[in-house]
Amino acid sequence: MNAVTGTSARTRVNDFVIKIANVNGTGSASANGLLMKAIFRMGIPVVGKNLFPSNIQGLPTWYEIRVTGDGWTGRSGEVDIMVAMNLESYARDLKDVSPGGVLIYDSTWPRPSLLSRDDVTVLGIPLARMCNENFANARTRVLMKNMAYVGVVAALTGVDMAVIQTLVEEMFGAKPKLIPPNMQAVEMGYNYAKEHFTQPLAFKLEALDKTSDCIMIDGNTAAALGCVYAGASFGAWYPITPSTSLMDGFKSFCEQLRVDPETGKNNYCIIQAEDELSAIGMVIGASWNGARAFTPTSGPGISLMSEFIGFAYYSEVPAVLFDVQRVGPSTGMPTRTQQGDILLAAYASHGDTKHIVLFPANPKECFDFAVEAFDLAERFQTPVFVLSDLDIGMNDWMTPKLEWDDSRRPDRGKVYHAADLEKIEKFYRYLDVDGDGIPYRTIPGEHPKGAYFTRGSGHTKYGGYTEDSAAYQDVLDRILQKWKNAATKVPGPEIVRCGKPTRIAILTVGGCDGAAKEAIARLNAEDDLDIDYLRVRAFPFHPEIENFIANYDTVFVLEQNRDAQLRTLLVTETTARKDQLVSILDYAGMPANPHLIVDRVREHIASQG
Repeated sequence: MNAVTGTSARTRVNDFVIKIANVNGTGSASANGLLMKAIFRMGIPVVGKNLFPSNIQGLPTWYEIRVTGDGWTGRSGEVDIMVAMNLESYARDLKDVSPGGVLIYDSTWPRPSLLSRDDVTVLGIPLARMCNENFANARTRVLMKNMAYVGVVAALTGVDMAVIQTLVEEMFGAKPKLIPPNMQAVEMGYNYAKEHFTQPLAFKLEALDKTSDCIMIDGNTAAALGCVYAGASFGAWYPITPSTSLMDGFKSFCEQLRVDPETGKNNYCIIQAEDELSAIGMVIGASWNGARAFTPTSGPGISLMSEFIGFAYYSEVPAVLFDVQRVGPSTGMPTRTQQGDILLAAYASHGDTKHIVLFPANPKECFDFAVEAFDLAERFQTPVFVLSDLDIGMNDWMTPKLEWDDSRRPDRGKVYHAADLEKIEKFYRYLDVDGDGIPYRTIPGEHPKGAYFTRGSGHTKYGGYTEDSAAYQDVLDRILQKWKNAATKVPGPEIVRCGKPTRIAILTVGGCDGAAKEAIARLNAEDDLDIDYLRVRAFPFHPEIENFIANYDTVFVLEQNRDAQLRTLLVTETTARKDQLVSILDYAGMPANPHLIVDRVREHIASQG
């Protein structure tokens, strides 16, 4: 038996990263999710990050589980325990382990040339041999090897086996015959580790009570549920990574919640279009007819939808678009994350267009902002973008339980129904009756007096065709005023003040939230820096954002793109000075890293003397 303490001088409790290296298509996702959920069920905050290739199978894939008793949601950038299951990436995986860490590998086939690193403890466990001896089917052996390493990690770190048992029973509840072999594989790995290693690792788990008010969910699933609660009844899309699972989720929820119990008929419509252009066209048509309609896509899809987006903006038809951002330009890296569509969404289409854009930072906000997006789209009669990203959309997040107020009713905006139309002499679709920039609309078929011609070409405020410059400009100016008025109706920024006088702040957007907050805590603890914080949650910018920036000499603008798109938008749309806004850019395709933020802040402060 071997004693295993790692090379770390101190035991780290509920504060380490497990990274699992495997081959795409081998069924490792279920095992990895099982391990993460078991830690979560022990009451310990945890975050999962999946790094997978854009092909179906055969290439390396990694899954990071960050155990974080303090509840941080960002990616730490370190690896304390590496489970190296892929021979092709083994050398790279060993290199990635942080000093003092541990590497676990399948020792069925010896790899002597790859085992030397003085500051890492390497543990060989014959996972394949054990599975070959206990399972007859070749595919079963591959799958069970994954469950076996779950058992190994459980034994070495202190995962509660009773929790794993419960999760396996839940996972295979519909196929109970699969429960015994999966538990057998977990126990094989667990028992081998217990029998051959006398002590647990320097990285260990101790049960907490910090997850009872939380759930594990990804942003796409949360957004899909938000669409259902918002009253969306129509969705059209063309499949694209990483947004497809949003429509998959919507379909699943509708099948449960949107079927008439008496007739068995569906109270929803979902269409897979032939391309993104068709999808947005269908959404606009459904919205024009009175349905709450949406499309999920990513950056390339928004590019293709551009002309129709401009049509909806100018003809004032509500529509909701979910842009789950990925790396660009062009095809880019479709399974990596980025925030490269900020300017694209803000000004989508040709000519003068400005759109309402919401920036969720986590799955809970994906749910909340999905609901808000439909209200805003109909209130302001315009396209509304919900700008998520792959990290938020497809990864597992610990997030507060989703809440719903049953008394909430959809804000359908300014609509003339049949009774309203009876009271007026004549209806003009684009006439600003109330002076707030928003005209009244009608639902087709409700009353003959509500008929009008929807125009994407030049039109007057009365809805008639025109090429008269003054009449055209009058309508365009009103639409701009309507957008400006939305600034106080969109979600306001999240502001966290340090409680002390300071002239330094960090400003960010979306999924950078967790990394930014962790970096601020580190800079305060290690450098005695007092830093205030603001997270932008919508565009047009709420007035609080401009007021916030004015109070600081330096505002670090953290975002995940090369060209500082958020900073550009702030300079363009507010009175913020360029010299105030210092960019921190992290655009390599990985979730934001707090270490990079800390380093960039330190470098800038040092450069200022």
